Amino acid sequence: MNSNNCIHTAKVGYIIISVLLCVMGIVLIVVPNFSALLLCRIGGLLLILFGFVKIIGYCSKDVYRLAFQYDLAFGILLIALGVILIFRSEIMVNVICIFLGIFILADALLKIQISIDSKVFGIRMWWLILAVAIITGIIGFLLVLRPTESTEIVMLLLGMTLITEGVLNLVTILTSVKIIHKQKP
Repeated sequence: MNSNNCIHTAKVGYIIISVLLCVMGIVLIVVPNFSALLLCRIGGLLLILFGFVKIIGYCSKDVYRLAFQYDLAFGILLIALGVILIFRSEIMVNVICIFLGIFILADALLKIQISIDSKVFGIRMWWLILAVAIITGIIGFLLVLRPTESTEIVMLLLGMTLITEGVLNLVTILTSVKIIHKQKP
């Protein structure tokens, strides 16, 4: 696969996963009593898919090398978490919010660094990545804290977290990944 195809595949994959994260977040907000076991299995599949997209992104030759710079390790971690969520769903139901909250908080912190690097590269929308990353990090942190034991409120918070994570990934990929069609290797 040539470099531009790899970047294009990763970019499209990020967009699709981001939209799926937003849809899953909306479902959790609209249906707060969604089955936790089904959530683990669907979430596990989504994490595995996202892990592969991140690894493809890391292997691409993006011009700025910003959006995908941490994606090898994160991709492997997502695949591992996805497999655990699918095959150990019964155990993971109680800790899914903590795991996802920590992952989303870490991703938001890395996106803050990407936004600062984007500013250095002269990307005009760097501040949008920063703003969404801060909001996502705060909501991810709240998800880890689980301020209440109410299942409906936790699902609402998880839904909000998935939506902000999806938006963060969309903003990052659309503003910091450029495909140059006549790029030499």
